[in-house]
Amino acid sequence: GIIPRKSVHEPMATGLKAVDALIPIGRGQRELIIGDRQTGKTAIALDTILNQKPLNATGDEKIKLYCVYVAVGQKRSTVAQFAKVLEEQGALEYSIIVAATASDPAPMQFLAPFAGCTMGEYFRDNGMHAVIIYDDLSKQAVAYRQMSLLLRRPPGREAYPGDVFYLHSRLLERAAKMNDEMGAGSLTALPVIETQANDVSAYIPTNVISITDGQIFLETDLFYQGIRPAVNVGLSVSRVGSSAQTKAMKKVAGKIKGELAQYREMAAFAQFGSDLDATTQRLLNRGSRLTELLKQPQFSPLKMEEQVAVIYAGVNGYLDAMPVNKVRGFEQGLLSLLHSKHKDILDTISSSRDLDDATAGKLKSVVEGYAKSYA
Repeated sequence: GIIPRKSVHEPMATGLKAVDALIPIGRGQRELIIGDRQTGKTAIALDTILNQKPLNATGDEKIKLYCVYVAVGQKRSTVAQFAKVLEEQGALEYSIIVAATASDPAPMQFLAPFAGCTMGEYFRDNGMHAVIIYDDLSKQAVAYRQMSLLLRRPPGREAYPGDVFYLHSRLLERAAKMNDEMGAGSLTALPVIETQANDVSAYIPTNVISITDGQIFLETDLFYQGIRPAVNVGLSVSRVGSSAQTKAMKKVAGKIKGELAQYREMAAFAQFGSDLDATTQRLLNRGSRLTELLKQPQFSPLKMEEQVAVIYAGVNGYLDAMPVNKVRGFEQGLLSLLHSKHKDILDTISSSRDLDDATAGKLKSVVEGYAKSYA
């Protein structure tokens, strides 16, 4: 119902800079991960699960995040690989895998997400937190279409049955943040949708986009350019996540959003003209460095305070002077310096979840000093 709910206000960290800074996800939100095949949709889900490990090691049920992964219509080898990674990284302790593989009958593929959702609801209704990943709902819709047509129900658009919207809405409406009387638990949903040739206006993608509270849009072109996670920052949004973002992240990430938007606008123009004025040149420089900064290898999630420090360096222009290929090295060097000599800065950001002037001053001097020595 509506009465037991509460608006989303706690962050659900994915450990990915591109997501946590630009399209933050809150506990109880439904955020769609959408893109063509082989664009790293499952990788984002996997990194999100792995990122919960330090949080779950605390053993505090109020902040722990249980993970449910529902595999629909995937190859068995893929699911086995996924489970193997979770096991190797020690994440199976707090994870559930529900699998209805491609070789399972259609009714199983149709039911798997509902079965997984019921498991997630157990945590939600008992004052705990869970995140559920449906990978992917396109396959569930195909299985449902198959069942419907066999039952001689009249086909609708793209031969899907008329109630395929209801199929997905009744599933995703079960993800929610509960109010304090109901134990303040939450269930966050990360549905995955596979598009064909970046066509977001097909039937199932438009349906699920309209149901969810935002989407992370992954693009093949970006993926092949080496921008991974291949998030299209212009088309991806989070409609409720900003109220769940920590203050520290808000302070540094507000800037990066605007600068990347300007950069995309300028980059389109810059292809035509060669004589650019200094301001434009500076914007393009900053934008390419920030884009480089948001790249991240798989299985290496960053804590919130680490992301804040790195993005702080980026938006305050400390990367502008260095060549683009040095940015990743700078990031790693800066983090190891902060961990070895200035742990107090990270700890303060982590505990207060804010970047006050004193801490920002300390961080600034560290970043400034390191940037000088690194150049």
